[in-house]
Amino acid sequence: MHQSTPEKTILRDLGDGLVLRRGTLADADALASFNARLHGSPDGSKPDERIGTWTRDLVERPHPTFSPADFTIVEDTGTGAIVSTCNLISQRWSYAGIPFGVGRPELVGTLADYRRKGLVRAQFDVLHQWSAERGEMVQAITGIPFYYRQFGYDMVVDLGGGRVGYRPHMPKLKQEEAEPYHVRQATRADLGFIAGLYAQAQQRYLLSAERDEAIWRYELDGRSPSNISQRQLCIIETPEGDAVGYFAHPTSPWGPTLAATQYEVKPGIPWTSVTPTVLRYLWKTGEQYAADLGQSDGLGAVAFGLGTQHPVYATVQENILPRVWETYAWYIRVPDLPGFLRHVAPVLDERMAASPMSGYTGDFKISFYRDGVRLVFESGRLRDVEAWRPTHEDGGKAAFPNLTFLQLLFGYRTFEEVHYAYVDAWAETDEARALLSSLFPKQPSDIWPIA
Repeated sequence: MHQSTPEKTILRDLGDGLVLRRGTLADADALASFNARLHGSPDGSKPDERIGTWTRDLVERPHPTFSPADFTIVEDTGTGAIVSTCNLISQRWSYAGIPFGVGRPELVGTLADYRRKGLVRAQFDVLHQWSAERGEMVQAITGIPFYYRQFGYDMVVDLGGGRVGYRPHMPKLKQEEAEPYHVRQATRADLGFIAGLYAQAQQRYLLSAERDEAIWRYELDGRSPSNISQRQLCIIETPEGDAVGYFAHPTSPWGPTLAATQYEVKPGIPWTSVTPTVLRYLWKTGEQYAADLGQSDGLGAVAFGLGTQHPVYATVQENILPRVWETYAWYIRVPDLPGFLRHVAPVLDERMAASPMSGYTGDFKISFYRDGVRLVFESGRLRDVEAWRPTHEDGGKAAFPNLTFLQLLFGYRTFEEVHYAYVDAWAETDEARALLSSLFPKQPSDIWPIA
């Protein structure tokens, strides 16, 4: 955990009576109230207390990678009020098994009267500096459309998505039929089992978040139950008590829907045998949550919010989960693209070896118009990556405008899909197209971030 700094460490004087400083433990009440109101109803009449609790937990509760000083605060010195804030939650993700550090900005917000003054930009400059000092190669954030593109991010990794079903679609037990599996809440004794199945699932995805023992303990019982980021971990077991799988769900519905956001079973256990039990449990639990919240209409739906691809989707009939839950996207920033490509070179080498371009030797220059990268291959292996600037005489063998190359790097789109959307994304030759397809195939990601 990062160590907290002394009271009100000033980072920058922003002028007009505003100062940018680090958060402290004493800011817990003000930060929780600020974020609950700012991220609640648009008119401010209904604060989102779940976000307020998340904020308070980050400040007051022990966290494996976060301390109060990881909040940035813009304070109006005339009133002492917080007028803008955000934070940085450090974590490690994996790119096809290769770990790398990620800084996750979150809880970004500014009071209406203080917007368009560059306050978020000033804070992001600080967060990016902190992230670099921690050796984090990537920054990632979930947020409103377009906004974070202003700070060097692009939307290039799937976020959310899944399948949704309603009351008439829920599988029912036949008369006198017993539930074939039981569901119970997980305990610390189950965390090793859960971690093993989670690691099994990571192999399906290009990007995923890594969790060590401390983070698993925090996921289980480190947050307050009403924290919007809290998930209930559940164990699926036989009537004899043998664990066969786990799933996770929020501790309150998302609007009218309760969704499983993680779901895995042991090898050798058919998904079709376990999933009806999970769906019935989600519906019953969701109805109880709705009743506790006083939702007069009860629960509206249950879902598997497991990304665009998951084994369960192929084992559940469409008439049980008839609606597709569309995906959004993560914003990703890669400040040192050549460095990141060098870091994941073992993955690129494996892809080349298994591709039609196996054994390729040569330079592959990729233009981003203002700058670019040069990849040097020898006998099919990536020997070097360096920054490179295109010229009128040498525009490279392929080009991508703005940050669209990140869509290939993170498996979000194929080259053909990017070219279809951006006509100024091109590959000069069949060889260049083959290299792009070999190095950067489309591949799903499913990120359960550290929050």
